[in-house]
Amino acid sequence: MQEAALLGPASSLPQSFLLKGLEQVRKIQADSLELQERLCAAHKLCHPEELVLLGHSLGIPQASLSSCSSQALQLTGCLIQLHSGLFLYQGLLQALAGISPELAPTLDTLQLDVTDFATNIWLQMEDLGMAPASPPTPGTTLTFTSAFQRRAGGVLVAAKLQRFLELAYRVLRYLAEP
Repeated sequence: MQEAALLGPASSLPQSFLLKGLEQVRKIQADSLELQERLCAAHKLCHPEELVLLGHSLGIPQASLSSCSSQALQLTGCLIQLHSGLFLYQGLLQALAGISPELAPTLDTLQLDVTDFATNIWLQMEDLGMAPASPPTPGTTLTFTSAFQRRAGGVLVAAKLQRFLELAYRVLRYLAEP
């Protein structure tokens, strides 16, 4: 995607925050990939594209980073969308609880890393006086009615989280450039 290349001038975000954000994105991507790979190995859910139809019926949303990819970067809007997206994925990951005893540690680590990244973004917005008056409130929570739906949902949530993080990484890398 070329959205990150279309961003406006460099931001006023501290370099230390941007570098830590890049590190956190890489960590979450690795955790998410591990979840996908383990679901593939254990349950043969190896092709997320084959699960797209099920994804529509499950109602798994995709977080947007539209404020991060416009030609005139809206830094406040971008940080809010980044935080809101991570908050969305926190809820989606919580819905996967009980996916399997073998995957519980991987899922727990992924949830903790997403929560930590969301918290760091919120604290940075507060430091810069950009934080909204109130943090986002949880939206509708997904409920999986079967173990298969939970496992398929795990693959789809991990894939959507990966796509979200790819753009987030490009944006943070762009903002970190001198």
